[in-house]
Formats: sequence, C-alpha cells, structure tokens
Amino acid sequence: MDLGQFSLSLPVKNMEASLDFYQKLGFNIIDGGHMNEGFPDGENTAWRILRSDSVVIGLFHGMFEESIMTFNPKDVRSIQKKLKANGIKLIKEADKSTKGPEHIIMMDPDGNQIMMDQHN
Repeated sequence: MDLGQFSLSLPVKNMEASLDFYQKLGFNIIDGGHMNEGFPDGENTAWRILRSDSVVIGLFHGMFEESIMTFNPKDVRSIQKKLKANGIKLIKEADKSTKGPEHIIMMDPDGNQIMMDQHN
C-alpha cells in the first residue's frame, strides 16, 4: 500500500509567528493560501506547507484543533477499501462515486488522527 508523501499537519494560533519560527529552523514555504471549502469560513483560516529537505509540515490556522499525521497517496479510494477490509474504522470516508481529490480520516488506538489526502 503506497501511502505517498508524509507530513505533519499542525494547528497554529498565529500564522506569522509560526512561519517565522519554522523558517528559522530551515523550512521554506512551498504552498499555501486561505481555505474556505470544507473548513470554517472566514479570513482567519489559512494554511502553509513548508519543506526542509525531505521533511514536510503543514501549518493550519483556524481549521482544526489537533495535530494530524497526513499522507498524500495517489489513490485514496483503493486504500480505503483495503483499510476497511482490514477492520480499520474510518471517521471520514472518501466518496466512492467520484474521482480525483478526496480524503479519509481515521484514528490510531491512542486517538491520534491520521488523514490520507489525495490531491489529484
């Protein structure tokens, strides 16, 4: 099962302060913007994706409250099918009737959220 790129998605209280901190650690912004679709509306929602060598982290302001382990597979629907066949309970399932971008969310036994987020 190819889970794709791994990143840690972090909720932040102050985007500018967090960007400054992580850039001082050597991270560079590779993507970002404001999100309204699927998240609370408002100017206070923003996201930035940062990379340092092979390490990727996402900073999210106003979108969720806990850190999330994120994988970017090429086919989240086939992964969903395998996980369900293996008895993994999903909090959010992918729409099987569509193609393209979609995500699933589950929790590990300790309550840590894991998201499989297909971009294309």
